Amino acid sequence: MIALRLVRLIEHHSKELAAELVAKFETSSRTLELRKVPVEELRRHIQEILQHFGEWMLTKTSGDIERRYVEIGERRASQGVALSDFCWAVVVTKDHLWEFLQRQSFMNSPVELYGEMELLRLLDQFFDRALVFATEGYELYAQLQTGYEACARETQKASR
Repeated sequence: MIALRLVRLIEHHSKELAAELVAKFETSSRTLELRKVPVEELRRHIQEILQHFGEWMLTKTSGDIERRYVEIGERRASQGVALSDFCWAVVVTKDHLWEFLQRQSFMNSPVELYGEMELLRLLDQFFDRALVFATEGYELYAQLQTGYEACARETQKASR
């Protein structure tokens, strides 16, 4: 119950949180390559996830997360964003959400503390999966590029 209230708080503040995260990415030396992503695309993606955070945390399956984040990994790889910069962005996002919740919450009882701990567990689980699946997307993109390059070399040899 408490975890759900905190998730709804994130959803309610999704626009503000997305703007703050984009600003952090623009100023962090660890996420420089995210500048290759159009700002509006980045902001829209973050806000969409946060606006529906309850679904992502509570009802989406591992397969749903896999599909979404493999796609995101492929897209960021195609945009030339280093995997390490993407990983830092995920870590910064998770930290930013946790800091936001700490500022907003009023732990008055052990039940509320338990709710926050449960949400932290769900946050960790979600972001850990997102990182793994996005990395798979990066790897898939790299394999496709290697395949295209090999095909182009074969085509070039055949035309000689």
